[in-house]
Amino acid sequence: MVLNKWLIYFLLCISSICYGQNTAKKTPLTEVIISIEKQFNIKFSYAVEDVATITIDKPNASFTLQETIDYLNSKTLLNFKALDNRYVTVSVLNKTISVCGIVFSDEKKSRLIGASVLVNDIEKSTITDKNGTFSLQNIPINATLTISYLGFESRQFSANELFSAQNNCKDIVLSTKNEELNQVLINVYLTPGLQKYLDGSTVLNTKKFGILPGLIEPDILQSVQALPGVESTNESIANINVRGGTNDQNLVLWDNIKMYHSGHFFGLISAYNPNLTNKVIVSKNGTSAEYSDGVSSTINMYTKDLVTNTFSGGAGINSISADAFLEIPITKKLELHISGRRSITDLFKSPTYTKYFDRSFQDTEINADSDQNNTSSDFYFYDYTAKLLFDLNEKHQFRANIIGINNALDYSESRITNSNETQSKTSNLSQKNIGYGGNWKAQWNPKLSSNVITYFSRYNIDATDYRVETDQRLTEANEVLETGAKLNTYYKTNDNLNFLFGYQFNETGMLNQTTVSAPFYSSTKKDVLLNHALFSEVEYNKNNTYLRVGLRLNYFQKFEKLLVEPRINIRQKLSDQFALKLEGEFKNQSTTQIVDFEDDFLGVEKRRWVLVTDKDIPIATSKQGSFGVEFNKNKLNIEATGFYKIVDGITASNQGFYNSFQFTNANGSYTAKGFEFLANKTARQYSVWVSYTFSTNDYEFDAFIPSTFPNNVDIRHSVSLGFYYDILKNLKIAVGGVWRNGQPYTKPIEGNETVQNGNNTMVNYDSPNNENLDDFMRLDASLNYNFNLSQSIKASVTAGVINATNQNNLINRYYKVNPNDSNDAIQVDNKSLGLTPNISFRVNF
Repeated sequence: MVLNKWLIYFLLCISSICYGQNTAKKTPLTEVIISIEKQFNIKFSYAVEDVATITIDKPNASFTLQETIDYLNSKTLLNFKALDNRYVTVSVLNKTISVCGIVFSDEKKSRLIGASVLVNDIEKSTITDKNGTFSLQNIPINATLTISYLGFESRQFSANELFSAQNNCKDIVLSTKNEELNQVLINVYLTPGLQKYLDGSTVLNTKKFGILPGLIEPDILQSVQALPGVESTNESIANINVRGGTNDQNLVLWDNIKMYHSGHFFGLISAYNPNLTNKVIVSKNGTSAEYSDGVSSTINMYTKDLVTNTFSGGAGINSISADAFLEIPITKKLELHISGRRSITDLFKSPTYTKYFDRSFQDTEINADSDQNNTSSDFYFYDYTAKLLFDLNEKHQFRANIIGINNALDYSESRITNSNETQSKTSNLSQKNIGYGGNWKAQWNPKLSSNVITYFSRYNIDATDYRVETDQRLTEANEVLETGAKLNTYYKTNDNLNFLFGYQFNETGMLNQTTVSAPFYSSTKKDVLLNHALFSEVEYNKNNTYLRVGLRLNYFQKFEKLLVEPRINIRQKLSDQFALKLEGEFKNQSTTQIVDFEDDFLGVEKRRWVLVTDKDIPIATSKQGSFGVEFNKNKLNIEATGFYKIVDGITASNQGFYNSFQFTNANGSYTAKGFEFLANKTARQYSVWVSYTFSTNDYEFDAFIPSTFPNNVDIRHSVSLGFYYDILKNLKIAVGGVWRNGQPYTKPIEGNETVQNGNNTMVNYDSPNNENLDDFMRLDASLNYNFNLSQSIKASVTAGVINATNQNNLINRYYKVNPNDSNDAIQVDNKSLGLTPNISFRVNF
């Protein structure tokens, strides 16, 4: 036992010696001189500025005085001369020297072309050449040089460090700049690749994404539903409800382009390819003053923005679609990123497709049974993106983007007439969103930078519906055109304090058109709205305090209306474990969706975008505040937040009522208040979490009786839990589930289910939203395996299953008059996805 102790002690001593040798650092020359003076009882005579910036290795303690002086002369550009046994003079051999270096990036170890080399305090600078090399002559020996490159952390060196008597240029490695490193609060939030920032926003890093239950790819619009306060009452990403809001109250940006469409397959699949999406930031409250619209949340998607000079890409296929992406270097300063995805469902009908189809088209004429007619349908979707990256120099970056999203449905119907002739007609539905954007980033000096952003977004939904029985042709169109420009100016006083000043202009135009052939009817409505905004913000982050305070001024030219919107976001650390969080914001929204209940758009897509009129459709405004406490210790994160939110200016046609208010025009508000809780424990191999939300959400419409009643998305209790585990190095599993109360619905009055209104018979509804569907419960699971096909090609297989227990969940219930008995109302139930498997295979190089 004693021998073992001595052996351990010996090994520790050896390791300490080794470690000390490996980490030895050079010593300031001033300290070396003081040590030599004590050792030999002598005095050095020198100018402090000549030696202040010089560092060297200490001379050997066994050297004589002359050997020590010779050593100092060989290691510095100074002349050490002994006058006698008591005094040594120090003088500068050359007041100026030549320096050189080779600048590399830390990621790819590639040479950085055009990196800036600045000699501080004098007007002398250069940039690196095509080999990443620079050289400067006649540099003061005591000068300091700053090496910088846009997108990388700057470094400083003394001229003496970059001098080499043998003309060997020093290798200089610049680390990738991540201005948000100091903003990251939690590195692993639920699963690898999900992070939480100090300002409370949730960030998805797609490159580092693990897996979440049921998912086969890093889809933020699905992933965000694991967070407290975020629901999708009909399990669709096209209907995400954040703290009681409707989906159109979420501002969705893709590389600063405002998007009006978010899902394929009418909301079951995200329309944004995650492979070129670098990060996604989701904010529920306390949003930056830079952003308006989205009175419920802001979802920012950013694609890769760094010129890497490396050719790379990938491709994948799953049960629904196939995709590919490429990063193509054109020159050292110019690069092209492209991606594309298309459904394969028109070629192969997988079980996943069948489940999605039945879920999307239930209760529509597409999926209706008919004894007399033969019907068939063809559905497909695709999306594409392209981004051009150009680095003019280390101070100026230019980017240009394009994104296209398309859903198409063709529906054929044929019937045999009384004369035994076959009549065939085709209906179709097209849904598109295309966006163009560009921005110019400039670093004018170390403290001042700017970003000029421009974009154009166009959304179209067009439907032609032929009805064989009545020989009627219905054509409908909804178009949104938006042009925007924004100037952001950033001023950084120091590492702790930043200022933002900006201006934004938007022009939004909308078209709604309806045409009926028999009897003929036509309606066209166009609206245009101009909006100007000034915004300013200060951000402070030091020690235990994070503070962001902003103000936004919005001016609507058409209405001559000014809206003032303050924003605040504070996080105060009380100790190493506890912190308090306060958030608040005023926001507005000038676009909204109205819901149609007839067979518009083939009964599939029943929402259309409209502009506010400030009368019938007012500008929606929100006021929201939240206060919470956070606990973080040993990778256990616990959060509890209370929130209160009022949204005014909503319309009855926007809410999709299935009750007596279904065809009534009125303006009102809703108030959501509640409590959110999240506990998340992470370790090297696993992460486990549980979230709970309690909330009450009530409408208030003065024109209705009753004026106050539960919101359509009033989910009082909601629980989400999950477990992520690295079984092996390359094998991961995630299992999780969700349970929540069923959403409200309205029943007809029992015994008096219909009522006559002129020539029309209508459902006679009872008190609005006075009943609830059965509780919703679902269990999901995913399995991921990574492997290498070669040294440069990586592959992965991911399998997922949604609703693994095949739970029979209802997501909506409404009533309609029985066509065979006008005194009876038929109950219509919409069901969620049943057991839905999916599998994907990907390669990356």
